[in-house]
Amino acid sequence: MTPLDLSNMLSEKLDKTIRDIPDFPKPGIIFKDITPILSDPQLCEELCAAFVGYWKDKGIEGIAGVESRGFLFGPHLAMMLGVPFIPVRKAGKLPHKTISHSYDLEYGSAEIEMHIDAVSPGQKIMIHDDLLATGGSAGAASELIKKAGGEVLGFSFIIELGFLSGSEALKPYSSDIQSLVTY
Repeated sequence: MTPLDLSNMLSEKLDKTIRDIPDFPKPGIIFKDITPILSDPQLCEELCAAFVGYWKDKGIEGIAGVESRGFLFGPHLAMMLGVPFIPVRKAGKLPHKTISHSYDLEYGSAEIEMHIDAVSPGQKIMIHDDLLATGGSAGAASELIKKAGGEVLGFSFIIELGFLSGSEALKPYSSDIQSLVTY
């Protein structure tokens, strides 16, 4: 079996497992719920193996996970790749001095923060989150990495909503964008 066959099989498994929640968080939105994936340890293992297989030889020196669902697999991926995990959180949630960035979401606006000493100048960072929609959250995390002097090496997502063109919004930071399933 080729790596492409394995990738397609994983995408199919994820597609069958991800649950659609209509009108959440507001009317007209169909929320892609990844929590059923967490009920399947074998699928979680396959998902992590796919991420690690893709990123292991790309020179990653840290993984920035975007709150909150970027925290589900981000720390585990960092551990598996032997690099630090960098939490990117909503404003006011980190205890040490922070840098922040405000941005627009597909259904509102937000501000995220990162500890001021979380990224070293020149450090190569992969940004991880569960879902790529418009690219707002990942783009904001990229701005934090840049403010700290780091380099955005790429992005990893479980889900990409291709019709929202978020990958196009992220290409100024890096064109290396991995999504396991695209809708």
